[in-house]
Amino acid sequence: MRPEETLKLEKIYKSYKSAQGSLAVLQGVSLTVSRGEMVALLGPSGTGKSTLLHIAGLLDQPDTGALYLLGESCSRATDTMRTQWRRHHIGFVYQFHHLMPELTALENIVLPQRLVGTSVKEAEARAWTLLEQLGLVPRAHHLPSALSGGEQQRIAVARALANTPALLLADEPTGNLDGKTAQALIQDLVTLSKTWHFSALIATHNIEFAHCLDRRVQLQNGVLHNA
Repeated sequence: MRPEETLKLEKIYKSYKSAQGSLAVLQGVSLTVSRGEMVALLGPSGTGKSTLLHIAGLLDQPDTGALYLLGESCSRATDTMRTQWRRHHIGFVYQFHHLMPELTALENIVLPQRLVGTSVKEAEARAWTLLEQLGLVPRAHHLPSALSGGEQQRIAVARALANTPALLLADEPTGNLDGKTAQALIQDLVTLSKTWHFSALIATHNIEFAHCLDRRVQLQNGVLHNA
């Protein structure tokens, strides 16, 4: 059984060096995301939301602070261990879909499963299940170029969930979508979270999206506040 806390960040500090000196991006950020909880991360552009997601997703390391995934400390994990954690426990969705253009929708969802050793039969079965839940079965054998923007982003969501991650991290997933398509994607994410019981930390400027989630936090001047 998974622990009740999927993600826990404790006093995360992160700065970057520039020609003008050191730029403090995160200043003592602490955050817990419980199992099955969906949290909206708000804040103006340039406040460090993407940096926080990269640290939570083990793509970047804080200067100081502690990070726990599924109750295990990842603060001192090797690069190999971090890669394994990402492959098995974390799913990523970005503003742009980043699908493999030469692969069909189905193949894009199968690929991450094959990378962790899932059999072709099991990977395809999981992919078909996700396509069905997202209403995309008729588009399974289409290349990304033949899909609409909303369809491409829903395939990106399916790919992110292909390995049944405990944590979904999304950076402005509706940023390139029109209002109606964005709303449909929001509802898809909420429904999938209830079905698959994953947790989510989602950076967004979409206030309507944020209010569909369980909780909202806001990053301002490197400090995290309840929104």
